[in-house]
Amino acid sequence: MRENLNDLTAFVMVAREGSFTRAAAKLGVSQSALSQTIRGLEERLRLRLFSRTTRRVAPTDAGERLLATVGPRLEGIETDLAALSELREKPAGNIRITASEHAADSILMPKLMKLLPDFPDIKVEINTDYRMIDIVEQRFDAGVRLGEYIAKDMIAVRIGPDVRMAVVGAPAYFAARPRPKKPQDLTDHDCINVRLPTLGGRLPWDFKKGKHELKVRVEGTLILNGFHQILNATLAGMGLAFALEEVVQPHIAEGRLIRVLEDWCNPFPGYHLYYPSRRQPSMAFELIVDAFRYRK
Repeated sequence: MRENLNDLTAFVMVAREGSFTRAAAKLGVSQSALSQTIRGLEERLRLRLFSRTTRRVAPTDAGERLLATVGPRLEGIETDLAALSELREKPAGNIRITASEHAADSILMPKLMKLLPDFPDIKVEINTDYRMIDIVEQRFDAGVRLGEYIAKDMIAVRIGPDVRMAVVGAPAYFAARPRPKKPQDLTDHDCINVRLPTLGGRLPWDFKKGKHELKVRVEGTLILNGFHQILNATLAGMGLAFALEEVVQPHIAEGRLIRVLEDWCNPFPGYHLYYPSRRQPSMAFELIVDAFRYRK
């Protein structure tokens, strides 16, 4: 038989107070309503739970057994609920985030290193992954993606500036090949492709110049899915790469890479933190979101 939790709470309060009057005051109900609740519980259990006198209310043997069984469990529930309430009152708890390695290194970690020392009760787990996973199914609190890849049913918070892509190759690569003048010329080049498991095929290289937009399906001897591997292969002269400008700019400045088709690469929305719109955020999560938020 499943008893109402409120009825059991009422029973425990009466047993501990030894008085319907004091128990009713603590529960915020009338004495008559409390008496009716206990009578109903006794009728359903078909047991007498209290011996009543004009001066005192005491549990019967059956009442003592019920109190010994139910009392500690209700205390445990109250303790757990109080702990949950603390999550609303102070920043505490575990936050799981999935992000690309570049987003984690360039945005998340620098901001967390400033934030977390002041909030030791917040635990953050970052899973670096290039797959477009379902954060709800995989039980992540949030994910990080470039703005154009975020589903419309998610809340998105901008955490980084606009970004640009860059087509780059090593001097050794261009020593044997002409530099492309337009995106269509890439069909004659050895390009390093990217394949993300959840998107299936290889990612096209997107270009825009004025009103002209092109998606070029490139070919090459390498298909990779990590930006460190792509960068190392490009520096080694193994092909052209389509990479984030921020990542390759230091190598361009030092002459290790040569940039081409720059006038075809326009800015687009950068990294966003996203999470389900139906989520009820904890204080810790709200603090994390605010710390990541992009401010010009």
